[in-house]
Amino acid sequence: MTRLAIVNGKLADPAQPELTSGVILIEEGRIIAAGDVPVPQDADQVDAAGLVVAPGLIDLGVFATDKPAFHFGGITRAALMPDQSSPLDDAGLIRQATRAGKPDFWVHPIAAATRGLKGAELAEIGMMQLAGAKAVGTGRQWIADSGVMMRVLAYASGLGLTVIVHAEDNGLAGKAVATSGETATRLGLPHAPACAEAMAIARDIMLARETGAAIHFRLVTTKAGFDLIRAAKAEGLKVTCGISPAYLYLADNAVTDFRTFARLSPPLRSEDDRQASIAAVADGTVDVITSGHDPRGPEDKRLPFADASPGMAGAETLLALSLNLVREGHLSMTRLMTLLSANPARILNIDAGSFAHGSAADLIFIDPDAPWIIDSTRMAAQAGNTPFDRMPVQGRARRIMKGGVFL
Repeated sequence: MTRLAIVNGKLADPAQPELTSGVILIEEGRIIAAGDVPVPQDADQVDAAGLVVAPGLIDLGVFATDKPAFHFGGITRAALMPDQSSPLDDAGLIRQATRAGKPDFWVHPIAAATRGLKGAELAEIGMMQLAGAKAVGTGRQWIADSGVMMRVLAYASGLGLTVIVHAEDNGLAGKAVATSGETATRLGLPHAPACAEAMAIARDIMLARETGAAIHFRLVTTKAGFDLIRAAKAEGLKVTCGISPAYLYLADNAVTDFRTFARLSPPLRSEDDRQASIAAVADGTVDVITSGHDPRGPEDKRLPFADASPGMAGAETLLALSLNLVREGHLSMTRLMTLLSANPARILNIDAGSFAHGSAADLIFIDPDAPWIIDSTRMAAQAGNTPFDRMPVQGRARRIMKGGVFL
């Protein structure tokens, strides 16, 4: 394969504190050097024309594979949640899922922790790892049985897999569709206190401490939850957490008028918790920003609020919304790429998401100032269920490369 040299770009290297000028050299689908390196005479040059060159986004926890939305949003790899029409609790289903994105993007399945995601009997995690699973997940639900959860963590730890969990105590949040507060009360919605999240996190941290397992809380959305994560990290436990842009830019008042596009799981929180989420991103408590991509059609969303399915189409808005954090001064561009690419790769234990020697040459060319308007009727996703409809944003991926080849 011909060597490629990407020149005239601003490199968003997650290993660096700020953008740098330089060159990226690619051979056989892998990065062989990046930074202030000479361009080999035999290399074909790709002119980045001043765009920001970054690792392709690795979306840690999507509920559907969606080629048009992924390409628009600069996502080159997606970790697929086990909550599918047939839960990913079998090696054959895992193998099938790994092939779902070829040749356009990489899919890394998350194995169901329990059979049928019912929280009772452990699935064949070892067999699914051999079939291509890169993590273990509890799906949309918290495993209420502490004995089962402890066995999941212990087994996954022995295999070197991270357990990705949903953090809401079912006893409190099981039938709730909103967070307790003025909005939920005024609308008459079934609601649960925000402490349902912290209660679940506290128990799972205790079990992670006991087993030595690596645990990732896919979405943490409350101040109390972030405080627990900070304490666990200070203790040296293998604890990480993520968030999606919805919880950074929307509070629970977004469901006013029963807007089902803002019906999410976990539900949107108070303004104080929203501010705490931004602070947690800025201070390094949050490790991952994920889209939580979950396209839902009219049959799921045009229903009474309590009957509508939770979820939003987030893949094509992930980059643009996250870039607001850079413009607002909370993060540098390179730090943002750590949350969108490098850290998800580390949690999944894959050679991607960075400019290090040997990393997969999955790259995106970003125009950070390109203006556009989110339009739910024109989205590339399978469905346009976004709570950010008609919102003006800036930034998009102009070109996308997978394994050293432009798509």
